[in-house]
Amino acid sequence: MHIQWRPPIFLALSCALAVPSLQRSSRQSAPTAEAAADRAWSELTSSMERMHSAMSGVAPSGDADVDFVRLMLPHHQAAIDMAKTELLAGKSPALRRLAQEIITDQQSEIDLMELWLKKHAPGRSAPGNVDDNRHGGSR
Repeated sequence: MHIQWRPPIFLALSCALAVPSLQRSSRQSAPTAEAAADRAWSELTSSMERMHSAMSGVAPSGDADVDFVRLMLPHHQAAIDMAKTELLAGKSPALRRLAQEIITDQQSEIDLMELWLKKHAPGRSAPGNVDDNRHGGSR
């Protein structure tokens, strides 16, 4: 009886070569969640960087109230931008609800501060809060 070794060897080699290929394809699907987390992290830190940049661009006015408002505007905008990231990437229903509340509350406060600033500091712009930041700087 003569046994042919070629087909079993070929089959064994094919299986050995297929296993790493399967492992690679399963690893390639895993970074999808990782990539989403990286994108969310990038968005969150970008929001903070925009806020720091806008806040550092505020020159002291000599009026504590005006300075407070001018610094709080980009701070609130960053909170909104970060909350939007949570809505896009977050999974926790409780945190998504909180993010929605943050967006609503912080936007209301931005509107109030902008109105106050127009009344109390006419001719002074509030860097980082006007429509360029709300529409151009955020998603």
